Amino acid sequence: MALSMLSSSATAFSAPVQPVVSAPARATVARMGPMQDLEALATAQNPSLGYFDPLNLAQLNFWGTGEEGTVGFIRHAEIKHGRIAMAGFVGFIVQANGVKFPWEPFASITADTPQAQWDALPEVAKYQIILFIGFLEVFSEHSFILEAQGQKHYMKGGKPGYFPSLKKGFGVHPVPFDLWDPANAMSKLSEDDKKRKLNMEVNNGRLAMIGLMGFLSEAQVPGSVPGLAGLVKPYAGDVMQPFATSIFPAFP
Repeated sequence: MALSMLSSSATAFSAPVQPVVSAPARATVARMGPMQDLEALATAQNPSLGYFDPLNLAQLNFWGTGEEGTVGFIRHAEIKHGRIAMAGFVGFIVQANGVKFPWEPFASITADTPQAQWDALPEVAKYQIILFIGFLEVFSEHSFILEAQGQKHYMKGGKPGYFPSLKKGFGVHPVPFDLWDPANAMSKLSEDDKKRKLNMEVNNGRLAMIGLMGFLSEAQVPGSVPGLAGLVKPYAGDVMQPFATSIFPAFP
């Protein structure tokens, strides 16, 4: 109370204080973090569903990489698996209708389901396919290749879903076209169109994953998927053991 009285008496005899006019504050732009970006992206991709992560995967800390690395991994994985599922969905329909390459060893394969057709492939053909997929995986994940093409890894601030150019490669062996966008049509689009088409691709990939698993489930357990009964031929093998007949022992 004494300090308050002294303060009041002091200000009573002092000259009036002129207000200090400060320079207008600069407008600050709120920067969104990876989680906020993910939630906003999910709403843009599917406004009806919005952000949906029942297992809270985005909240985990994958390999100690933090929020940026975890969200980048999840986004890249979804885009990549969606692309594979779209190719698999279309491929399943094509092969199930008897459309195939005329060359050997394909011409000798008479199996009537895509799964049985894979089982009928020679093992050397299976290994070639898997090794080629492994090469593409290593090529797309290597930081040296990404940095040489002016990109970052998707877990270190790079673009989820980005696949390096095969044409540029290591600068040693020329490749006539790229795996992603071989016709170079995406380069002619605006940034807004690219974002819109990427959202469409993610949504189509999600549906393709559901559709492909529906095909496999109906083939393994007839009648398990309503609407596909009679459309998908049954398969008695095990698609989870691609080398069940290999010289190597199959996993139990």
